[in-house]
Amino acid sequence: MADPLTMFIVIRKDLIKALGWSTGSVIAQACHASTAVLHKTRELPDTREYLADLNNMHKVILEVKNVAQLETLAASLSGLDVPHVTWREQPEDILTCLSTSPIRRNQEVKDAFKKCSLFRS
Repeated sequence: MADPLTMFIVIRKDLIKALGWSTGSVIAQACHASTAVLHKTRELPDTREYLADLNNMHKVILEVKNVAQLETLAASLSGLDVPHVTWREQPEDILTCLSTSPIRRNQEVKDAFKKCSLFRS
């Protein structure tokens, strides 16, 4: 059986620790990014399959230390042609998080996320 389709949502930990954002504010950023990527990729077969089975959705919420790590991750995902959205809080234009579209966990995907850890508030 193939790995389940999974969305990877990655949040900047420094928003909470260094910049004093509340956990709720950071979670809202993750919601924005995940909603945006589902909308932007709504015609892709993997997104359609993922949304057709709402009771079995898989998401992994990860964290990176800072904006530089998030930008590096986004560049890696772009290089792998992994559909994703980076989210910027407006009007401040602060890069806060990213979300992939529903994807399968192949070795390249695992390698791209190796510097991330599970999100902890």
